[in-house]
Amino acid sequence: MYSSCPPRVSDPKNIPPAYCDLGKSARDVFNKGYGFGMVKLDLKTKSSSGVEFTTSGSSNTDTGKASGNLETKYKFKDYGLTFTQKWNTDNTLGTELTMEDKLAEGMKLSLETMFVPNTGKKSGKLKTSYKREYINLGCNVDIDLSGPTIHGWAVLGYDGWLAGYQMAFDTAKSKLSQNNFALGYKATDFQLHTNVNDGTEFGGSIYQKVNDKVETAVSLAWTAGSNNTRFGIASKYQLDDKASISAKVNNASLIGLGYTQTLRPGVKLTLSTLIDGKNFSTGGHKIGLGFELEA
Repeated sequence: MYSSCPPRVSDPKNIPPAYCDLGKSARDVFNKGYGFGMVKLDLKTKSSSGVEFTTSGSSNTDTGKASGNLETKYKFKDYGLTFTQKWNTDNTLGTELTMEDKLAEGMKLSLETMFVPNTGKKSGKLKTSYKREYINLGCNVDIDLSGPTIHGWAVLGYDGWLAGYQMAFDTAKSKLSQNNFALGYKATDFQLHTNVNDGTEFGGSIYQKVNDKVETAVSLAWTAGSNNTRFGIASKYQLDDKASISAKVNNASLIGLGYTQTLRPGVKLTLSTLIDGKNFSTGGHKIGLGFELEA
């Protein structure tokens, strides 16, 4: 008699992140909860047929320029397909068709196209990625008959340690246009990330979850041949299950403050301000207001 064993399922805890997500926890502490110089409204809804709608509109308080975008997404769960359409006020139309976990567990294939009716400009991109325990890799190819650019990346992870490489090869010029390395360590409450971009840009970040309410992050960056080191410190404090405050400061004496409040289920308010510590009395400070609605 023959016995069949079920296919081995990868443990999500052992799957490393994509290259673009390395150091993401620290970046989120620095970026989420702020919207300087903007008044923004986000609306997410879902129809009875399963179509998801995401609408976003914003206005720049300095220039008064308004912009917006609309995204619709429909999932064909039986086939592992997701169809997405996008439009923005720059009159750019985009479509994306994605298949995930059908050809193989952890494999994702996407075809993305963009069209600008005003100019007739068209572009496309074929994206592939594959992830399983200890490895996460991908390759994106621009659809350009004059010479596509090939973007590739790979991340290896073992026992908390992460090592990644990202490249871009311009086939028209037959040379690398991007050559990046990253090394890091990820634990439950602590993350360390370092990177070197094109051999000239160096960066690093540290993230720590102090407890259930407090998150902190430190970021460092410098450029070869320059003595100017850029650094920043950020923190987020969860007041309760509905409200949080955020604060950050960098070596240019720019101080950011943010407050996020869930007014009711599906309604979130964000207030933020950016203060120029070097020119406090001369003004030039920025404020931001954001609403997120989900139904």
